[in-house]
Amino acid sequence: MADTPPRKGSKTGRILKLLLKLMVAGLCIWYVSGKIDFQKAGTALKQANWWWLAAALLAFVLSKIFAAIRLNIYFRDINIHLPQFRNLKLYWLGMFYNLFLPGAITGDAYKVVILTRKYNSSYRKTTLAVLLDRVSGLLGLALILSIYSFIVLKSHWFIFLALAAIACSFVLYYFVIRRYFKDFFSNIFSTFAWAILVQGSQVVCAYFIMAALGIPAHVTEYIFIFLISSVAAVLPVSIGAVGIREVVFLEGAKYFGGLDPDVSVVISFLFFLITVFTSLWGVFYVFRDPLKESKN
Repeated sequence: MADTPPRKGSKTGRILKLLLKLMVAGLCIWYVSGKIDFQKAGTALKQANWWWLAAALLAFVLSKIFAAIRLNIYFRDINIHLPQFRNLKLYWLGMFYNLFLPGAITGDAYKVVILTRKYNSSYRKTTLAVLLDRVSGLLGLALILSIYSFIVLKSHWFIFLALAAIACSFVLYYFVIRRYFKDFFSNIFSTFAWAILVQGSQVVCAYFIMAALGIPAHVTEYIFIFLISSVAAVLPVSIGAVGIREVVFLEGAKYFGGLDPDVSVVISFLFFLITVFTSLWGVFYVFRDPLKESKN
């Protein structure tokens, strides 16, 4: 028998969390708006190459397909055998919920609830599958971030500490999965490989956005800032990381000195637009069950 899902928090609590996220997003946007030249940023946006932006969109969509495949591996580990196309539809619906309905139900929570009910699976194991999927994604992001720290940073001590922290994190992750979550151990390396593909595709997306704005690929500081902003975006303090990425890009451009803060914020804004456009297609499955079997 499936585990019983825990009761949802109070309506007041959910409203307060939503208001707090809105406040954080608003403060971040207010801060960034007072630090950039809108005319210069607008000019950079207008002159962006649409073909490169289309390539960036394709790379981002590809990253999400990879992410859905990775998550489905975790589902199979707990005997939820979800056909890949249905899994993709469910994943896209989750993206829509995460970005457009933050005060109702998150995409991750929806996936856990609907799969628990449809497949009569353990609520605990399904939740763990979604949680470990997130953790493996962070580990993949951390690995790529460490590679760029070699290229960008001058402080050897910081690089050493970053590498040590990442190595310790992966070793800890390995032994925790092996000891406590054995259902997921057999695919620990394949899911990590998919995590690297996911984050690598998003790095390619960032490079294409840079190309659209006429920024040479060798200016890797922008990519390093993008990766830092991706880590910051994981924090559940804003809606869809609105404002958070922009602040990181703005302050990162200041830190490296030679970067243009206005163009830096435009990179973040374009990535957000790509995220919105991609996630918006999930609205179709609000009205159509993503797990419904097709009629032959």
